[in-house]
Amino acid sequence: MNPNIPVSEVMTKDVISIHVEDSLNIVSKTFESHSFHHIPILNQGKLAGILSKEDILRLLSIRTEYSDEEFKLIKVKDFMSSKVLSVRPDDSVGLVADIFMTNDIHAVPVVDGDELVGIVTTHDLIRYAFKNPVRS
Repeated sequence: MNPNIPVSEVMTKDVISIHVEDSLNIVSKTFESHSFHHIPILNQGKLAGILSKEDILRLLSIRTEYSDEEFKLIKVKDFMSSKVLSVRPDDSVGLVADIFMTNDIHAVPVVDGDELVGIVTTHDLIRYAFKNPVRS
C-alpha cells in the first residue's frame, strides 16, 4: 500500500449524512437501510459531528431511563460526537491511518473547505491495501 496516495482515491464519495435536528428514529432507519457504521452530521451544510452504530447502541442500552415521550424528543445533536477529526481530499492515506491508530476511531469525514465531500473508514483502507497487494 502506498501511504502517500491522496484520500480522494480511497474515500467513499456518495456520503449519506443527517442533520443535527433529526430524531433518533431517522438515525435508526438510516443505519437499518444501509450497511455503513458511521454517519456524518451536518448543521446548515457544515460538518457538525459524527455518529456510529455503537453510539446508537449505547443510547438504546439506557432507554429505560427515559419515558417514551422523552425518548422521542432526543435529537442527533444530543448524542452525536461533536469533536470530529476530518481530513482534506489531498491528505494522504498514511495520515488517515495514523489518525485511526492514534485516536482509536474508524471513520474520518473528508471536507473541502466547509463542504463534506466524502468519508474514509478503516474498511476503505483495508480494501485499498488488498486491492493490489505488494508481492515479494
